[in-house]
Amino acid sequence: MDRASGRKRLSVVVSVYNEENALNEFCRQTIPILEKLDWDWELLFVNDGSGDGSREILESLAEQDSRIKVISFSRNFGHEAAMIAGLDYSRGDGIVCMDADLQHPPEYLPEIVKKLEAGFEIVTMVRTSNTSAGWMKNVTSAAFYKLINRISDVHFEPNASDFFAVGRKAADVLKRNYRERVRFLRGYVQNIGFAKTSIEYEAHPRVAGESKYSLAKLLRFSVNTIMCFSNMPLKLGIYAGIFSALIGIIVLVYTLITRQGAPSGYATIVVLICFMFAMLFAVVGIIGEYISVLFNELKDRPIYIVDDIKNFED
Repeated sequence: MDRASGRKRLSVVVSVYNEENALNEFCRQTIPILEKLDWDWELLFVNDGSGDGSREILESLAEQDSRIKVISFSRNFGHEAAMIAGLDYSRGDGIVCMDADLQHPPEYLPEIVKKLEAGFEIVTMVRTSNTSAGWMKNVTSAAFYKLINRISDVHFEPNASDFFAVGRKAADVLKRNYRERVRFLRGYVQNIGFAKTSIEYEAHPRVAGESKYSLAKLLRFSVNTIMCFSNMPLKLGIYAGIFSALIGIIVLVYTLITRQGAPSGYATIVVLICFMFAMLFAVVGIIGEYISVLFNELKDRPIYIVDDIKNFED
């Protein structure tokens, strides 16, 4: 709550990476909506090591309005790190995380505030459609949520996006206790408990630029999510061993029944060896992924490094 005005404050955290063509339009559409709220507000732009003119534009916007605050990283640390930095630096009673490309519609901010006022600590924004993403990303996204819900003890709401809001209590838990280097922030938001609700929205087309998530990055992101929330892949070694043993017994019985004279057995041996080694390397690869996650956590390097901040009193 703002001590001067006695009103609650909304912190809007905006991740920025090479969005120079979208920033002015984002502010043009978002600030009038924020002005109509009964809450005070602050816009926290997190410049995630942009290589274009985003930083200069953000600093210019911050000079024009003290409620616009800028956090600039020393390099690109990733979208999730940017959102964590926004949570760390936010001072609001409610925090909304969204992107600068206007695919997350700012016109939903009043509805989000109503949910926070009603006592909800978690507000997930569920995307009903995203025509600009293409059929491939839509299909793979749906398949990912089905997979993670099947192998994880935590239930994730399908199509819940990086557009979400948390209350102060939930934000403090995320700041203190969820500091993993390999992370899935929107999953943590759904996992910490507290009163939760959701709002459906339709993703708008990007106002400028292109998506920063390639298929390779999405695949890496999906693997990290599975590592964070499920130990099921580690159990594949047991299942693979049982399956391989059954295949071996079947091949043995088949060889004993069908042999006539002295069979060479060359093809059978080659197939079995190839199959067993394929299973072995797959299991070793899965274990290696989990060891990689453990190694990153043990190094305990910072999630992000701040180069400069604008309009922060402390």
